[in-house]
Amino acid sequence: MSEIGYQMVKENLSQFVDLTPSEFEKFTQQLVYKSLKKKEVLLQEGEVCRNAYFISRGCLRYFFNLEGEDKTGQFFFEGAWYTDFESYITGQPSSENIQALEASELLLLSRKSLLQLFDEIPKLERFGRLIAENAFLGVKARNNSFLNQTPEERYQTLLRERPKVISRIPQHYIASYLGIKPESLSRIRKRMADNT
Repeated sequence: MSEIGYQMVKENLSQFVDLTPSEFEKFTQQLVYKSLKKKEVLLQEGEVCRNAYFISRGCLRYFFNLEGEDKTGQFFFEGAWYTDFESYITGQPSSENIQALEASELLLLSRKSLLQLFDEIPKLERFGRLIAENAFLGVKARNNSFLNQTPEERYQTLLRERPKVISRIPQHYIASYLGIKPESLSRIRKRMADNT
């Protein structure tokens, strides 16, 4: 693991749980490094998601393929964890695809390793619970935005709350994430520019 990746994991974990140096060392020994090229697929629909991924560099998106069309679920950047929780926990095939949108470096934590760490360092269960709670809140917020906001309002929220998405993600993926066609996003952006 690179020194930067090591430091990023340490900072991330410290937000959730206070580990001793030896406990942190035990945690990092379970991580496996993986690099991805831009547009490389990490997980395909139908495969079992056996790892949680910590992004030390780059960006991932998860998407579903519905009737031949990609529907983007979310974007994740360096410093974040991501996994298909349902597949990771149950061992059932995933219904989603995970792709690198930039050249990326990941640290993988297998389900087996995580359960072993929970046994050896019980306070890590707090880390697991808080990550799961944050994931649930993220899904709930996204569902609420589709129920209660127009596409333009969803775009304005994205501009305000997640500028990394706007600056680093291609427009057609942002449109997919917002649930609209790229030309609709272009019209929204033009309308907003005209009103400033």
